[in-house]
Amino acid sequence: MASRVTANLPSADFDRTEEFYGRLGFARGYRDEGWMILANGPYEIEFFPMNIDPASSWFSACLRTDDLDGLYETFSAAGLPQDDKAIPRLGEPVVEPHGIRLFYMLDPDGSLIRVIDEAYQG
Repeated sequence: MASRVTANLPSADFDRTEEFYGRLGFARGYRDEGWMILANGPYEIEFFPMNIDPASSWFSACLRTDDLDGLYETFSAAGLPQDDKAIPRLGEPVVEPHGIRLFYMLDPDGSLIRVIDEAYQG
C-alpha cells in the first residue's frame, strides 16, 4: 500500500481558494462546508475553514517535483504578482544557499507554498 501525506491549510473563503488554486491547475476532489480537497496530478492540498489574517499567517506546505520549470510555467500563467509584499504572490525559481532549487508562492490566505526541485543536482 502506498503512503502519502497531504498538506492541510486554512481558507477564509472556499470559493476564493478554489478559484485561486484552479488558476494553478488544481481541481476539486471533495468539498463540503467543513473541508475541501484540491488536486493537480500528484499534488493534493486539503483546506479547512478559518478566519485568518493573510499578513500574519504562519501556515506552509512543500510541493516536491521533478519538473520545477514546468510547474513554475503553469503557476506563472495565473498572472500572480511578483512583488515581495503582495498577497497572493509568486517568486521566481532560485537556488538557496543550502543548495535547494525552489520557488515560493503565497496564496490569498497567506499560506506559503514552497515548490522544491527534486531533480536539481546543484
